[in-house]
Order: sequence, then C-alpha cells, then structure tokens
Amino acid sequence: MKTVTYYPRLQDVKQAANRLRDVACLTPLELNALYSDRYQSSIYFKREDLQPVRSYKIRGAYNKISTLSKEDLSNGIVCASAGNHAQGVAMSCKLLKIHGTIYMPTPTPVQKIQQVKMFGGTYVTIVMHGDTYDDSYYAAMEENKKLGKTFIHPFDDEKVIEGQATVGLEIMEQSKVPIDYVIMPVGGGGLSAGVSSVLKYLSPHTKIIGVEPKGATSMATSIFNRENTTLDKIDSFVDGAAVKRVGERNFEICKQNLTETINVSEGAICQTILDLYNSQAIVVEPAGAMSITALETIREKIKGKNVVCVISGSNNDITRTAEIKERALLESQLKHYFIVRFPQRAGALKEFVEKVIGPNDDITHFEYTKKTNRINGSAVVGIELKNTSDFDSLVQRMKSLNFYGDYINDNPTLFEFLV
Repeated sequence: MKTVTYYPRLQDVKQAANRLRDVACLTPLELNALYSDRYQSSIYFKREDLQPVRSYKIRGAYNKISTLSKEDLSNGIVCASAGNHAQGVAMSCKLLKIHGTIYMPTPTPVQKIQQVKMFGGTYVTIVMHGDTYDDSYYAAMEENKKLGKTFIHPFDDEKVIEGQATVGLEIMEQSKVPIDYVIMPVGGGGLSAGVSSVLKYLSPHTKIIGVEPKGATSMATSIFNRENTTLDKIDSFVDGAAVKRVGERNFEICKQNLTETINVSEGAICQTILDLYNSQAIVVEPAGAMSITALETIREKIKGKNVVCVISGSNNDITRTAEIKERALLESQLKHYFIVRFPQRAGALKEFVEKVIGPNDDITHFEYTKKTNRINGSAVVGIELKNTSDFDSLVQRMKSLNFYGDYINDNPTLFEFLV
C-alpha cells in the first residue's frame, strides 16, 4: 500500500481545540499518590474517563464531523465502532443535528450500546454486525459505497487524529513539571499518533510509550515488520483497543514517534481494573487500564521520573465484572482449573474435600457426571487459593491420592472448551 505522508500540524491541533472548547471537557491531570509511592515516581493520570461520553473519542469524532461540508453531510454519515467512537459520533450527531448510522460488533457490551442510544437519541441508527470491529467496519464501508454516505473513521483520519491530539496539547498546558514519559493505550492508533505528534513539537525529550493488549499487538507487529500488518486473529476482550490492523496514517506517525511499544496481558489489565476500583473508586474499562498496567513492565526505567498515564475511558459494563475477576485471579495464579479423576465409589468426593482441599482453599467450579460403566469419572474443578505458595502442595495431594487428571490453565484450547 502507498505510504501515507500526512503529519499533524500544531496549528491544526490548536484549531481542533477551539472547536472542542464547548464540547469536550478539559479533563484533570492528577498526581496519584498511591501509584507514585508504589513506583517511586511522580505518576499523573490524564482523566479522559471523565469526558461527557466517558472517553477521549468525542474529540476526534466531533472535530471530524464539525468540519464536513454540506455536500459531505447530504446523505448522512456512517461509522463502525466497538463503542467509544460510536458514543462520540452519536453525541456529535445530536449536537450538530445530523443523522448517523453506527455499526457495532455483536459482542459489544450492552452498556456501551445503551450509551450510544442515549447520546444520539433520534439522530442515530445502530446496526449490530459481526464478531469484531473489523467485521463492522467492512459492513459500514459497504453502506458507505452503496448510499454515498460519509464514513467517519475511528482512527485513520486526519481530523480525527488532530482531535485526539488535543489530549497532548492539554497535558502540556496543564503540567507544571517536565514530563519524562507519557504512556497511552494503542488500538487503531489515533490517540497515540495525535498525542505523540504534539509531544514531538512541544516536548521532544519526552519518551512516548504505546501499550497494546497481549491478544492484539497490531501496532508492535507492524513496527517490527516495518509495514502495516494485519493480524490473523485477535483476542477481543479489550474491546476498545483490539483491532487486527492499525490505521495507515497512524502507523506511519507512530513508527517515527513512539519510543517503545509494550504489551500487557488481559489478566493483568483486569487486576488493574479491580485495584483502581477498590483503592481509588475509579471505574475504567479494559483499554482505560492499560497505561497503568504498563507501569510494572517499565518500573526501573521510570523510577524518579515524571510520568503521565492517559486513562482513556470508563465505559465498563457491570455484567463483565465476574469475567474481569476471573481473569485477574488466573493472572495472579490464585485460580486453578483441573480435570480430577474421581473413583466411581461412595465417599470419593468426601475424601477429595477432606484430604485434598486445603483449609484455605475454595472450590469455585465443579462439573461432574457419573458414568456407571467406568472405573473413574472425570470432573472439571476450579479451585481458588489464598496464597500462590499453596499450589504445589495441592497438586501433590491430588497425585498421591490418585485424583489428579490434568491441569488445564496452561491449555488454552481445552480451557476455553471446558470452562
């Protein structure tokens, strides 16, 4: 594909900031005492989760739509989004009184769908299509071609990038200290392309870290390959940052501007979500937690430094809480799943509970069907530990009493099928 030569100009970003003055909030840049102490650094949170649509996406969406001509708007607009861009587009449509059609992947959390309806009202039509953002994108592009609508890209668009870049402009205006690191999530690359461009102009010494979920490292893969690369498969759990292919403009900008790209596991992201809620009463979505999760990876580099973490959004669906807790426990090695072989005799289960399960262990999952024509029956058992050090002794007791069948945490295919 032809190389894109676009690079955001500072004057265009400042114009975008003027357009957004009465639409997007000037979100706080807060020094966080807890994380500063934990990492022996000065950790600042840029709270984009406090925007009216609870993410930075309103910036790019409104900046793009508000600059369209009457001709561009004549047939309406269309977009594809996993949620946050959709909310930004929906709010923009309502403010500008134009109609938009929004394609969303079928697994999009219900809370985000409801928010889109609320922000857009009668000015938007929602179409659920496909399993991933990319599926929705191609369907939206088909409608765009068929009906002559204007497509509002969530990240690969000059005006969208310039809108997202206003986050960087605000950081520079708000900070009273030199910024050593800015850490931000990377999905399609709109935020990282925009903010990194502003920092290159105004704070060239600042190191810029892009963070991706481990299951969707499209930017890091593309930079490594030196060409924009489409991933064959992604884990869509971090729905705000899981794309198979980053934007062409975004890739060209980020490969020049990003100091480093790192990935964080989905389980570690979930642990950050729980930590923020329990200790700070801050609600974030998976993508919004990524910049904070990344601090552990670069702990030694940031010691004694001024670090800004962009908290990109807080559109988290409460129905996902159980899954978030489960992934966090698995990540911390406190939740373990086994195939347990039970002798088909009376008292076997009692023996397992009394002699295998430790005093601090908790059975949280149990699936078993007795089959009379077998000597042993298999059960899938989930056990939650209080301490990771209890794991080895638990397995040893299973083996010594002939209950052990298999450990399935490390077998993704079997785990997904059984649990």
